[in-house]
Amino acid sequence: MHAAQPMTPARDEAHRADRSMARSAFERLRQHLEAHILGQSDLIESLLISLLADGHLLVEGAPGLAKTTAIKTLAGAIEGEDHRIQFTPDLLPADLTGTEVFQPETGSFRFERGPIFHNLILADEINRAPAKVQSALLEAMAERQVTAGRHSFPLPELFLVMATQNPIEQEGTYPLPEAQLDRFLLHVRVTYPDVAAERRVLQLVRDEARGVATPRFEPVSQQTVFEARREVLDVHLAPPLEEYLVQLVVATREPTPYDAQLGRRVRWGASPRGTIALDRCARAKAWLAGRDFVSPDDLHAVAPDVLRHRVLLTYEAESEGMKPDDFLNELLSVVPLP
Repeated sequence: MHAAQPMTPARDEAHRADRSMARSAFERLRQHLEAHILGQSDLIESLLISLLADGHLLVEGAPGLAKTTAIKTLAGAIEGEDHRIQFTPDLLPADLTGTEVFQPETGSFRFERGPIFHNLILADEINRAPAKVQSALLEAMAERQVTAGRHSFPLPELFLVMATQNPIEQEGTYPLPEAQLDRFLLHVRVTYPDVAAERRVLQLVRDEARGVATPRFEPVSQQTVFEARREVLDVHLAPPLEEYLVQLVVATREPTPYDAQLGRRVRWGASPRGTIALDRCARAKAWLAGRDFVSPDDLHAVAPDVLRHRVLLTYEAESEGMKPDDFLNELLSVVPLP
């Protein structure tokens, strides 16, 4: 191994410049997304956090809430290739990952890559596809590769999946099992925009129909995204706050020491994958806010989206009308901050 080179004044200045460039690039990126995805600030924040934390997100919301627009706009803004896959009951795993095609002239097989080999994937209505297709997608998400026969094919280094679920129609759906839900970094719920945002949506659509030119946006390079991810990992998490983070996740499994009633309402809590996700997302949240340290507010802000799909309540709690969000809100109120 080579010894680490000392940080000279010139190298230190260059390092700070790189850091400021990545942060400025993401500020521009956020402004660009907010100009094209109106009234969905939470969705934009979640997309940026997922991009910085190198994870995937599951979005639940009614049709027409700019989910497709969000992923296409993000792909165009970071020099990435996007692909929308409509999940249906007749979809096959090969329709997603690709398949081996026989070549008569050589007597061999050639792997024809499927749509999963894009940078940003919109898996629309993932719960409408059967379990085999869901598993193929989630395996690609977890392993970052696709296996066909005896060969494995790596996915792009920049790879993000945004899967959607429609909460309105549940007939003919295949709900994702809890073990597969755990593969998602975030589970985000989007709602309708407010009145002011809806007026701006109307104006934006009219302008586009008239061919009104929009300001040109210089895409953020993928290299800048990777640099930003390294900066996020350097965001400081104080030891007492790290202990609080771990205790909070452990409390989703066994909340009885804090509240006996909550202990009777949960069957399963978050896995260690949830601990890692909460750490990465809190750091990304702080970095996007322009800070180099994580605050308790950062943890509390991302905790519901990180943990809601990792908590399984008892039948008794569900019969009383309790939702995972209710459980998490109570948990955040009883687990003491350091």
